[in-house]
Amino acid sequence: MALYCAISNEVPEFPVVSPTSGAVFEKRIIEKYIIENGVDPINGKELRVEDLIEIKTPPIVKPKPPSATSIPATLKSMQDEWDALMLHTFTQRQQLQTARQELSHALYQHDAACRVIARLTKEVTAAREALATLKPQAGIVAPQPVHQVWISWDIFFYDDYISLIWNGLHSASVPGILSLDINPSDHSKLLTGGNDRNATVFNKDTEQVVAILKGHTKKVTRVIYHPDEDTVITASPDHTIRVWNVPTSQTTVILRSHDGPVTGLSLHPTGDYVLSTSTDQHWAFSDIRTGTLLTKVSDASGVSLTTAQFHPDGLIFGTGTENSQVKIWDLKEQSNVANFPGHVGPVTSISFSENGYYLATAAEDACVKLWDLRKLKNFKTIQLEEGYAIKELCFDQSGTYLAIAGTDVRVYLCRQWQELKLFNDHTAAATGVRFGKNAQYIASTSMDRTLKLYGIE
Repeated sequence: MALYCAISNEVPEFPVVSPTSGAVFEKRIIEKYIIENGVDPINGKELRVEDLIEIKTPPIVKPKPPSATSIPATLKSMQDEWDALMLHTFTQRQQLQTARQELSHALYQHDAACRVIARLTKEVTAAREALATLKPQAGIVAPQPVHQVWISWDIFFYDDYISLIWNGLHSASVPGILSLDINPSDHSKLLTGGNDRNATVFNKDTEQVVAILKGHTKKVTRVIYHPDEDTVITASPDHTIRVWNVPTSQTTVILRSHDGPVTGLSLHPTGDYVLSTSTDQHWAFSDIRTGTLLTKVSDASGVSLTTAQFHPDGLIFGTGTENSQVKIWDLKEQSNVANFPGHVGPVTSISFSENGYYLATAAEDACVKLWDLRKLKNFKTIQLEEGYAIKELCFDQSGTYLAIAGTDVRVYLCRQWQELKLFNDHTAAATGVRFGKNAQYIASTSMDRTLKLYGIE
């Protein structure tokens, strides 16, 4: 088998191997590189000329040297220039790769900053509108206590919270609520999916059921409330995804993208497309307007996919697998760009923080892992009690809190990752958790057939 120089990609005349990287080089080229840089060009570790190991190759009978004419001298000069060009090209490739990574990090930071600015601008506008409404009444209305406009901490630091309970949203004959979502534009409306094969839209302010969505032939395991329309999306082990019109309680689109039970569901930030995963080892990207399957990609590991969620920018997304892997995918390239190992057992839930920097993951190993997407590494692990079954993770809209639904419901303060509150009112495992507007209340569902809201008076 021929040896090739790792720099020039040519068969070396005097091959040597680097003990730090194991790569083969032409002796004269690598010696020049070491004299100039003092490191191995492959891994950047310190390397000296005397550390190089010569490789013994079969002797080759060389032709007689040419006479001392201008042609050999020219060839030797061209060889030296070629060696220098190879060294320069190799260094440029390394610098280009580093620049690409730094640019990617900078773009994600810019995107996160734009999101924060947009959210703060929206909140300031809402506060100004509220102030303008109150000004005409200032002369005749007695002073009222000022309510917290921003995120409320009271529910997490005091024990005098109130708990509202509803247990008639789903059938008692097949008990259990499996999934939960809140309408992002109207936080009074909550959506639940049940073991009874139905999805229910409930208004917490009027305490009335708005719609009961019937059509799935098996339990409803994933639900999404559209942020801009009175539309919901549901998924089921019956291999289908349904798009519903809430006012009419009718199915508008049925997506048959998978050949197995649908396990994960996430809406693209544009609101026009949905990502889904299944035990058929594929993820699918579909148009919820036309019902068109736009692309379907299989996981190269050949295992079932268990969950999915889009990154807030919509360019990448994450999936969980049956064999404990968390994978990050590039939507445009349809390729797996990063893997996060470390869990034991099937991945049960993943959640991206709104700032785009953090990813929380959970599996059947009773721990929550936090990942920094800028550095692609695990920086914090929250270990829960042995046997704790984590069903869902959820960041609030500001990225300040992380909620865990499982054996009970817990809330953690991000950055410090300190447990702020534990709610154990459910009599069975909690299956879903969501934050209300400005995190002023928390909603949770459970296999005990109840929907519970925790808030302050």
